[in-house]
Amino acid sequence: MPASSLDSVVSLCKRRGFIFPGSEIYGGLANTWDYGPLGTELKNRVKQEWWRAFVHKRPDMVGLDSAILMNPRVWEASGHMQNFNDPLVDCKKCKERFRGDKLIEEKLGVEAASVLKLEQVEPMLTAEKIPCPSCGTVSWTPAKTFNMMFKTHQGVVEEQATMVYLRPETAQGIFVNFKNILSTQRPRLPFGVAQIGKAFRNEITPGNFTFRTREFEQMEIEYFVEPGKETKVFDEWKEAVWDWYTGLGIAKEHLRVREHSPEELSHYSSRTVDIEYQFPWGWGELFGLANRGDYDLKQHEEYSKEDLMYTDPDDATKKFLPHVVEPSFGCDRTVLTFLLEAYAEEELPNGDVRTVMRFDPRLSPIDVAILPLSKKEHLVAKAQEIHRMITEKADLVTDFDVTGSIGKRYRRQDEIGTPKAVTVDFGTLGEDDVQGEKDTVTIRDRDSLKQERVPVGKLVEILAP
Repeated sequence: MPASSLDSVVSLCKRRGFIFPGSEIYGGLANTWDYGPLGTELKNRVKQEWWRAFVHKRPDMVGLDSAILMNPRVWEASGHMQNFNDPLVDCKKCKERFRGDKLIEEKLGVEAASVLKLEQVEPMLTAEKIPCPSCGTVSWTPAKTFNMMFKTHQGVVEEQATMVYLRPETAQGIFVNFKNILSTQRPRLPFGVAQIGKAFRNEITPGNFTFRTREFEQMEIEYFVEPGKETKVFDEWKEAVWDWYTGLGIAKEHLRVREHSPEELSHYSSRTVDIEYQFPWGWGELFGLANRGDYDLKQHEEYSKEDLMYTDPDDATKKFLPHVVEPSFGCDRTVLTFLLEAYAEEELPNGDVRTVMRFDPRLSPIDVAILPLSKKEHLVAKAQEIHRMITEKADLVTDFDVTGSIGKRYRRQDEIGTPKAVTVDFGTLGEDDVQGEKDTVTIRDRDSLKQERVPVGKLVEILAP
């Protein structure tokens, strides 16, 4: 069972070093989060599995890492200057500001919020008696538009001419490099460009831990196809992404596909579907798939005056702007989903309750823990020798732990999701036949709790087949 309470996962993340509140020793900064040692490993593994599945295992994919700061004309061409707005409302009593559409969505669902025009937001809040989350009053100002792009200045003089923006999405870096990719990689359609990187949105109402933040990481693909062939490709990507999530341990019953209504489509999209996850607070977007058509390339061609046409390598007279299918993953949301899905509390036969993170082994922050049974110097030395052997011969992330009783160390490894723990005891040294034969160790399985005695010489083969 995944976590039914967000608080339990937030507590575990802080306690075990997955995710910390940002700038905590200074009182924090609202809705910023730092990935701790284990969270960094988990996030890196999510990104590695994503890159392996959607780039390395596909001959039709290449990668890119574009700059966060871009020429401001990029955002004019993309439509973000004109269309990247949310409806902002103020509470008349406490003066706090919120996204009106999100307040409506939380009570009535995303479909109800998506069809509202700007001037309808405040009347809907009032009619539905939706209170201010801060003070509980139902007294709202009329909604006004709020552009979510973060502004900054390039250079040492702060003036209008030097203004640039932190990118609100990674996609545009791919589109503005389309011509470079064509000339250097000579790809044939269909092909895709993948990118993992930071994006920034000045969200009015961030919240729900790392689900909605102002600084976040995206894993995005722009997949270029010949016009008229995007429908088939769209469905193939939807299936591939569903299989990726479920293949890494997300239960199918906790996912659903939601088609966007015409009223809620982005300005660039003719069709969008979301894969949503059943979070503790309700269904929320995990992944978005959009048919962007030729909107972006056409816009950038117009604004830059550069020729962005694709030329068929088999027919030089056949030139056109490809259409684009965009699979867009929220990296932080994906990490949060795996945390929630892995979390479990179970009662043991002796009546104790253990917390265990049942990560797929490909995602677990630690592959194997090496645990000497006691702090006896010669036992610790033997355990360190075995630890060195494993790290030198296998590409495994390890944890060497000597602090606390063996039972407490097992519980800690359960809570951080370590699939296997290797216990080095006095049998390993040949000093206690009851514990086991000389040069053997015990491997404990996180999920079944079964313990198996194996020769030290076969450890690497067993742990990293």
